[in-house]
Amino acid sequence: MPAVLPFVRTEFYGPPNAGRTPPAESIMSLKIRISDDMKAAMKAKETDKLAAIRLLLAAIKQKEVDERIELDDANVIAVIDKMLKQRRDSVEQYEAAQRQDLADKERFEMDVLSVYLPQPLSDDEVTALIEEAVEATGAAGMQDMGKVMGVLRPQLAGRADMGAVSAKIKARLSA
Repeated sequence: MPAVLPFVRTEFYGPPNAGRTPPAESIMSLKIRISDDMKAAMKAKETDKLAAIRLLLAAIKQKEVDERIELDDANVIAVIDKMLKQRRDSVEQYEAAQRQDLADKERFEMDVLSVYLPQPLSDDEVTALIEEAVEATGAAGMQDMGKVMGVLRPQLAGRADMGAVSAKIKARLSA
């Protein structure tokens, strides 16, 4: 029997490693993965990638401070999705102003950010999910679009462009 220190009461805490989760390598949260990628970018001296990851971490931290919560993976994906939408809008604006250098920088940031999103769904999968949601909610017309979007948003977060999904739902409900 190993020596037990007198100030450690095992009846409260249990034996070492009892009831603990597996190591972080097997279950890695998205925030930890992003932080590790930032460290790797620092070591590799990839300044553009490092800047994009720092922007992402700053946005995550800002959201945590504003809402006074610790963000889980779903909320981190929502932050990434919002940042990607901003980048898409910026690319359009820069191209309209014929600033290809800035548009290329935004595209690079989009590539860095999109690595952290889950695998996107195909059009057929999105259409199938829309059909399921319409049947589940009993949606009959455009007045029920909010119900359908409410069902689909958690399923499609970060996996499909919600603007395109909205257009598909409108087409389906108006038919």
